[in-house]
Amino acid sequence: MADYFSGFRDHETAQKLGRMLSSYRGRPVRIMEVCGTHTMAIFRYGIRSLLPDGISLVSGPGCPVCVTPVSYIDAALRLAAGRDVIITTFGDLMRVPGSRSSLLREKASGADIRVVYSPLDSLKVAQDNPLKKVVFLSVGFETTAPVSALSVLKAFEGGIDNFFMLSANKTMPEALKFLASDSNREIDGFIYPGHVSAVIGVSEYEKIAADFGIPGVVTGFEPLDILRAVISLVSLAAGGKAAVENQYSRFVAREGNPVAVSKMYEVFEPSCSAWRGIGNLPGSGLAIREKYSAYDAWKRFGLAAHGAEEPLACRCGDVLRGRAVPYECGLFGGACTPENPAGACMVSSEGTCAAYYRYGRQ
Repeated sequence: MADYFSGFRDHETAQKLGRMLSSYRGRPVRIMEVCGTHTMAIFRYGIRSLLPDGISLVSGPGCPVCVTPVSYIDAALRLAAGRDVIITTFGDLMRVPGSRSSLLREKASGADIRVVYSPLDSLKVAQDNPLKKVVFLSVGFETTAPVSALSVLKAFEGGIDNFFMLSANKTMPEALKFLASDSNREIDGFIYPGHVSAVIGVSEYEKIAADFGIPGVVTGFEPLDILRAVISLVSLAAGGKAAVENQYSRFVAREGNPVAVSKMYEVFEPSCSAWRGIGNLPGSGLAIREKYSAYDAWKRFGLAAHGAEEPLACRCGDVLRGRAVPYECGLFGGACTPENPAGACMVSSEGTCAAYYRYGRQ
């Protein structure tokens, strides 16, 4: 395994690619890496330190926990208050602040909230606790949504009637279209998310390139992957070419994973969804279809995502849209740290603020 990765981490090749970038003397190019895993890799490998002044990287809305709005956390907390309810969730969601509390605080106060590593783990919790209502907090993009769909299908097939899902699943293309259509757009190219692309393929990106004139590259998470993607995007942007390249073909097929997409849309249907920092985007959410509505926690418990204000002075929304960097927020590193986060961007392991806090400005 080490030998496999060494081919994408070779120091001499990285230095050569860095010299190619440092020789750039064209117009300024601003590139957005959409995926939170890319954000962390860029910091971990010091990619920004290899870029000249004319090339800059900004982070986008590719962290599912970060784009989940306060109103969703508040709805989950209302559920957690029920004595006959067990909440299951991924760990990153535990410390995201709601209006008045967080899942972690409510767990410490006695609520039955459990961290799971897969939506399928929640089915076992439901089977082991037949007198409880088990609600999985389903937050994620196309990467995890197929597995969430599979858990609903297995509950349906197995007659598990005490399992429910509170879906805040989202799809990436509509958010990208929103960013690309911004009249004040300062983005010259997208580094597209590798994990999402492995599921949905590249055709949606080609539509964005054609409709909005913005190039993109699908790439992996190793340093040479990212450097080559930046070089390609600088060349495309400087040449005025709105093309899409797939440089992650070792994992991403042009058509993606049709089986995963089919399972996802068997259970879910497109819906309007609220994105932190962006607002409501039609067609960007995944709501449970009527056939499986018995597993829809929104309907089963009569929940509504009431409007809730973001934390005062928190600029997480601006960071997610590429309009600000974390250290431009007055809370960063003081009132907002990973141990005591004011906003979601500081919570998640893929959050931009968490990356800046851990690795510095670079």
